[in-house]
Amino acid sequence: MLPAVCGLFRQSSSLFRVRTVGGGLFVAKMAGSLDSYRERSRPSSDLAAFRDHFVKAKNIVVLSGAGISAESGVPTFRGAGGFWRKWQAQDLATPQAFRANPSLVWEFYHYRREVMLTKSPNAGHIAIAECEECLAKQGRNVVVITQNIDELHKRAGSKKIIELHGCLFRTRCTRCSHVEENRKSPIAPSLAGKGAPDPDATDARIPIEDLPRCEHAGCGGLLRPHVVWFGESLDPDVLTRTDQELDKCDLCLVVGTSSVVYPAAMYAPMLAGRGIPVAEFNIEETPATNQLGFHFHGPSGEWLPKALAPHDNEKTKPSELILT
Repeated sequence: MLPAVCGLFRQSSSLFRVRTVGGGLFVAKMAGSLDSYRERSRPSSDLAAFRDHFVKAKNIVVLSGAGISAESGVPTFRGAGGFWRKWQAQDLATPQAFRANPSLVWEFYHYRREVMLTKSPNAGHIAIAECEECLAKQGRNVVVITQNIDELHKRAGSKKIIELHGCLFRTRCTRCSHVEENRKSPIAPSLAGKGAPDPDATDARIPIEDLPRCEHAGCGGLLRPHVVWFGESLDPDVLTRTDQELDKCDLCLVVGTSSVVYPAAMYAPMLAGRGIPVAEFNIEETPATNQLGFHFHGPSGEWLPKALAPHDNEKTKPSELILT
């Protein structure tokens, strides 16, 4: 697998985008300049103005991050108090951590899988899914590009989803590389009752032969979560699909993302630099806020149902059709 290369760089006053294409580098000059990114005025919080863009948009991209899942009570393991035992996600979500202590890493991911069995999509997830279904009947497109690995968008009903960082409920064999959906609970008998997040919890120290194993064609190799860990490259096919959606995007919503994890952090400023309306929905400002056209401060579960509601001339929402 080729490493994913993508980013922005400046030459003189021009702004360029670089990415891998077919094993080589593709460099494209973009509209606008880096200075135009920095010199934008404060974003608007005018919902009616956003709705004017929404009613005309044909290809809407929703970029989502941990914040929307946090509204469903999903732990983020980042920031103040964001620990599992004494570790944050970046301590355990690495190839090095898995090689050094696969038992500990599997305890962490087993806990996360089990937690998700108790969580449900919130009003933000549902508003996005309903919007996709409603607009599809008008020949309009809504796609979710998410950094989240929890499947809450899928459970809410979204169909067009690009998972940048993989999924908690898929595994990959470290021996044969086979990937498959895995919803076992627990994922291995040895992990039953393990993974408590309490800082005083004792590490299970499960023998490697008792950790989740590959059952494909009698392989028996050690399984790992099929997620992108810190220090790993994103799947080139996923990046290609993402580029295709961004290239045709005419309205972007940035929902609950910190805008610090790359390459996802560059997508919204890149679109804004092309003149695409971009609206951020977040409980706090981010490094990208002042580069975007709109910022709506507060939970996405409060803003998105209003922002994405059908206009008066549109058909009844799918949820209302179900109830009649």
